Amino acid sequence: MTRGMSGRLLVATPRLVDPHFHRTVVLLLDHGPDGALGVVLNRILPVAVDSVLPGWQEVTSSPGGLFQGGPVGLDGAIGVAVGVAVGGGLTTVDPMAGPFGLVDLDSDPDELVGKVDGLRIFAGHAGWSGGQLEEELDERAWFVVDAEPADAYTPEPDTLWRRVLRRQGGELAIVANYPPDISMN
Repeated sequence: MTRGMSGRLLVATPRLVDPHFHRTVVLLLDHGPDGALGVVLNRILPVAVDSVLPGWQEVTSSPGGLFQGGPVGLDGAIGVAVGVAVGGGLTTVDPMAGPFGLVDLDSDPDELVGKVDGLRIFAGHAGWSGGQLEEELDERAWFVVDAEPADAYTPEPDTLWRRVLRRQGGELAIVANYPPDISMN
């Protein structure tokens, strides 16, 4: 069920210096009165997916490694699929928001081959209790922008923060050029 800002991106502002979220792009999978849940799209780990979930490496999108979805629940994995088949009768994918869905990682990964446009596996997630994200938005810690489906499985996650800001145009495009440490400016 899509609620609130589900399916949109949270893009960390330069003032957000928390090391868990500095220059991150978070896909919000669920947002409502009780809180929010998302995954960080641009933090690849030096860990092969098969070392955690055997059989899933071959069906994940390039660069194909495990991603750190956030600081919560690091002992668990979340699979996010993107594509037209999400919500279209695939029993192994639970639709979340727009073209994004959660993958049943206990299922056979081969069932997804050719049925989704992209797939990523995340260790952990980002989570906010009721009202917490709204407080962070009031503090201007995040920009909220529309997601493009390919954001969730970009082959170049290291440049995602800048690319998402640039495509917004105007002042946000200028923010994309901020140095990583704004105190050094």
